[in-house]
Amino acid sequence: MPQVRIAYMPLVTYPEPVEDESILATTAFASALKCMLHVTAFSVHIPQLNSPLGQFLIDVPGLVRASEERSKAECHRLQGLIEEASRPHLGVHCTSREIVLGGALNSAAAEARYFDLTLLPWSDEIVGSKDIAEAVVFGSGRPAILIPAIPSPASFDHLAIAWDASRVAARALGDALPLLVDGGRISVLTVKDEKPLSGPNIAAALASSLEKRGFRAKSIDIALGDRAIGEVLQETALSEGAQILAMGGFGHSRIRDFILGGATKGVLNDLRLPVLFSH
Repeated sequence: MPQVRIAYMPLVTYPEPVEDESILATTAFASALKCMLHVTAFSVHIPQLNSPLGQFLIDVPGLVRASEERSKAECHRLQGLIEEASRPHLGVHCTSREIVLGGALNSAAAEARYFDLTLLPWSDEIVGSKDIAEAVVFGSGRPAILIPAIPSPASFDHLAIAWDASRVAARALGDALPLLVDGGRISVLTVKDEKPLSGPNIAAALASSLEKRGFRAKSIDIALGDRAIGEVLQETALSEGAQILAMGGFGHSRIRDFILGGATKGVLNDLRLPVLFSH
């Protein structure tokens, strides 16, 4: 039986979802990957708070019900948007789940473990984009691709890997290679002056290893200078013509407060192309 790759797209509808443009770009991205797509839209359940005095001043139960209804309606609207955009080239299964307020992030991370990878629509303007990205990247154990609202290629034939010879970088490379078409190219990007590295020629060593395994690879050593590392990695990937950047996600969680590595934080603050994170 042939294997089928299934991507997962979680959508949080409260307090606001990402823009339709990002969701449509992510749907097109799934089609370019030639995978099936499972979409879960999370509606919110807000527990009632007993405040008799407050209800004289404001209709708290009414506001809660209105927020919940808007969230449910947005779930249905987004499912329709994705189903319409996916026809006839992409197999999509859409579902919705009602989750108590604050529970969608953990639920998305847990559900992501049942799929090959997670595709996350990205918007710099929506705070929830960063929240769910951090939850899935650091909590799911599966690769996650953040996707801005830009046109998607027909297929993926050029991958850039941010390479520092770390465990998470190796994990990101392994997760990204299956996305490349046969004969695809790989640009190995190493920033020389950002932190101590394990050797002087680690980009060339990886490129040589990839070529022995049948890939077309090129090593690129980058001088950081006074630029931010997230900026320089993305700029170099784009200038080389890469369609996706893969990198290890550095960070850890402490009661949902994330301390992110410089490259991870820099990319999340200014996403310019699809970026695959593995942790």
